[in-house]
Amino acid sequence: MKTDEDRALAAWFWRNVHYAHGQDGRMDLFDTGFEKTDWNREYWTGLFAHGFGLCGTTHAQWIPEMDALLGHCRSRSAGVKGHNAFEVFLKGGSYGEGRWVLLDHDLSTVIFDPEGKRMLSIEEIRNGKPELKNPDFKPERQRGWRLAGLYQKDAEKVYDDYNSVAYLAGYAGPPPMIQLRSGELLRRYLQPGLADGKSFVFWGQNYNTDSVPGPERSRAWVNQPEKMFGAKRDAGHIDGQVRFANAVSIYKPRFEDGTYREGIVEESANHVTFEFQTPYVIAATPPDDSAWGIYKPGGKNGLVISGKIDGLAFEISTDRGNTWQRSNGPDLTDFAKGHQQYWLKIGAGAKDLANRDLTITTVCQANVATIPQLREGKNQITVSNPGRAIVSAGPNLDQAMTHRIAGELKGPEITLKLGTPRGEKIVALHAASHNASGNPPPPDLAFAIEYSADNGASWKPIVTDWKVERRAPEPSPPDYWSQSFTYGSIDLESAIDGPVQVRFSNNRRKGYRRIEAHLEYEISNPTPVEVTFCWTQSGGFDFEFAKRRFPAKIDGENTAWEIEAGESVRTIWVEYRCP
Repeated sequence: MKTDEDRALAAWFWRNVHYAHGQDGRMDLFDTGFEKTDWNREYWTGLFAHGFGLCGTTHAQWIPEMDALLGHCRSRSAGVKGHNAFEVFLKGGSYGEGRWVLLDHDLSTVIFDPEGKRMLSIEEIRNGKPELKNPDFKPERQRGWRLAGLYQKDAEKVYDDYNSVAYLAGYAGPPPMIQLRSGELLRRYLQPGLADGKSFVFWGQNYNTDSVPGPERSRAWVNQPEKMFGAKRDAGHIDGQVRFANAVSIYKPRFEDGTYREGIVEESANHVTFEFQTPYVIAATPPDDSAWGIYKPGGKNGLVISGKIDGLAFEISTDRGNTWQRSNGPDLTDFAKGHQQYWLKIGAGAKDLANRDLTITTVCQANVATIPQLREGKNQITVSNPGRAIVSAGPNLDQAMTHRIAGELKGPEITLKLGTPRGEKIVALHAASHNASGNPPPPDLAFAIEYSADNGASWKPIVTDWKVERRAPEPSPPDYWSQSFTYGSIDLESAIDGPVQVRFSNNRRKGYRRIEAHLEYEISNPTPVEVTFCWTQSGGFDFEFAKRRFPAKIDGENTAWEIEAGESVRTIWVEYRCP
């Protein structure tokens, strides 16, 4: 039977080999500009769109996973000396009724007691002997998990201070899903540069390491997971040990057979409006090589329209149709970058667009560690195609407020109303709120999220009695993050028609910084999907390919496909195509 310690260490190992220290690009969550917003605190976006984050970012995003594993408010980020660390509350065995222990992903550090019986808390490490923080002190006590795994000296002084804690500092939104429309493909490239090897489109700090633009980390266990457990030394410095990846959508809507309607939200005789939504983040080639050039005007290659487009007008909305911006050309990157959704209005009707070979290319950034990679020899491929998609009022505040029908952000209650794009059936709901919960959070402060499928006549719970549950010991004098998140999901017993109302409330008249709601729906006419792997082997430059077609909907998982990849395999890209 797995113990709390087993679960915590397994999750810590997994995050170490899938997520690295680095500065991700911000999303304009509050419509105040990229450089004036909060960092991304959402779990799935951090894991799939970035795979990079600074200490506070990764640990805030990690809280939903650890709370799901261990229990509500049994993880917290912690302010230490020049760093944001992480603790989890373990029970059972050597931990008895419960103890906080250090589980620092950002520095790849856990610390066991001298006998190796249990893990220690930040408070115990701070008050203990200095040798506890030395990787060379009784290394056998670490049970194979090297202390200060990324750099030998990381733990020397960082835990000498302990000044604040933050509960519920991150949240989980909807799970990653992508709807491929007829005529669309999604290709995920594992290395920067796209097809020509020199088109660098990203959303993060441009470290320009070894003359390769974009986010990068030279000390990480990512791309060398087999070396982490039992390591005799730290991860080492290798330029480009982990870099960004890309997820490229190429959509050629077919106007001649009517399947273009799978991707639109509305149309008339003189325009067609397409929607786009992704779990990744729309990227950009910046106008210069500065560290944060992505935020400057002049970005390109993130959203490009091509084909016979002379005379066509393009307008884009990133707030779900509330406001529109007109583009002077076919590259709309500056409008779309840093977002996860847009509406694109093309100034011609479907009849006029039928012979124009219209192509909409959207280039997103992705985390290389969440893309399937072939290994040497035989590979068994697992494919899931549940026939579902997501529509979102959020995460950006302006996207949510387009759907506000009652209440105010100042609280204590606010309600959104959201339907599916084309009247599809709703099968699940996901919602979250960013709360002004106070420092310290009142112990009786309770948040709730409810939904109504009958226009507000009756309400059912998504989240009830959600509180910030503090556990000692805490820093002295105590200091807390003055905010928190409430989040939850619900699978509906049977599919329902929309729209749905989602209401956020609390019992202490506290305000909200943001709210968001997401509907998971059944795709009306799911189509088969072709999956293709492209790779090289034995250090060669010739591409190998393997392709297989899968049915329109798969209940559970299909594991029937096997690929013999050869030796010294390097995966180049993985493609999903809707014919």
